[in-house]
Amino acid sequence: MPQRSRFTLLTVRGIPIGVDWSWFFVLFLIIWLLSSYYRDILGSSQDSLEPYTLAVLSAFGFFASILLHELGHAVIAQRNKIGISSITLWMFGGIASLDQEPKSAGAEFRIAAAGPAVTLLITALCLAVGVAVDGGDFWDGAVFDESVDISTSVAVLAWLANINLVILLFNLLPAFPLDGGRIVRSIAWRVTKSRDRGTIFAARLGQGFAYVFVAFGIFLVLTGNLVGGVWLALIGWMLGGSARASANQSKLNTKLGGLLVADVMDSDPVTIPSGTTVDRALDEYFMRYRWPWFPVVDPGERFVGLLNRGTADAVPEPIRTSQTVSEILDPGGSVDQTVKSDEPLESLLANLELRRLGGLAAIDADGRLAGVITLEQVGRALRDATAGSSP
Repeated sequence: MPQRSRFTLLTVRGIPIGVDWSWFFVLFLIIWLLSSYYRDILGSSQDSLEPYTLAVLSAFGFFASILLHELGHAVIAQRNKIGISSITLWMFGGIASLDQEPKSAGAEFRIAAAGPAVTLLITALCLAVGVAVDGGDFWDGAVFDESVDISTSVAVLAWLANINLVILLFNLLPAFPLDGGRIVRSIAWRVTKSRDRGTIFAARLGQGFAYVFVAFGIFLVLTGNLVGGVWLALIGWMLGGSARASANQSKLNTKLGGLLVADVMDSDPVTIPSGTTVDRALDEYFMRYRWPWFPVVDPGERFVGLLNRGTADAVPEPIRTSQTVSEILDPGGSVDQTVKSDEPLESLLANLELRRLGGLAAIDADGRLAGVITLEQVGRALRDATAGSSP
């Protein structure tokens, strides 16, 4: 999904929640379709605002359900010490962007199953409240019987129960990268003892489902259901592309042959002591080496942070001789600027900070700087792996 069209609405548990511009298209489409549905079951006139009000409430209830589904993934991922860079709602639902892949089959299963579990709870809650309000009419509304006379609250609950049931069943399809496909990957991973082999198996299964979706979508278009057919074909196309990309990524990981960050990094980088003044850092490091940033270490060689030229230049000249580099570093920025030296190299392939900064500090188990790994070094290792030579 293209990130350039995304904008943030709010932050939950430190996770930016945003929407893609395509979300508005689906929002208005749902409101348009539901307003007609509610007008029929309520017997409202064309100029009545009630069907539109219910349609708007239902549409936002639908997207709230999607958001809660993704938050389910996010919360469990955080409990498994995996960061979430963002959650985005878009035309095909929602996506929680994990900072890294789960490190075990069990973690993969828990994260994948969390979303459907939340959706199941939402469905059950809508059913329970609907039955409590008006049991008989609720079930008639749940099967979309437009002839039944039901209240507005029951109509909305019935629709939300239905749509969440659809979300649940769809996400549980064993088509990678849907939640069901990720559950299949976790099982295959556990059986084969290899994440890459598990991913390739699940991705091929996902590609098979993608072909079925596209074929059935074309069939629906030919039989007169243009909107449903095109929508299903688009979903199949998206699933197929994602599954194919995941399979190719796993094949590349296999070619990397278990390389670690320590195998590729520069183990003797130039560092700036944390007590160095800003004035001296500019003269003795930035002016001398002409590099955009340097790792800063304390007296025990523990990594403190990456100091870039812009941050140093921003310090007013009168205080550069008295202010140390450690005082101008972002206190919380060092976490995203590091990678463990014993991490598999493949863990960096989707690292956004590596792409943004051009390099990361490699630290050991005690937090001491072990080296620096750059985007160029990772790229060279990938080229060697795809060429079949030893990096």
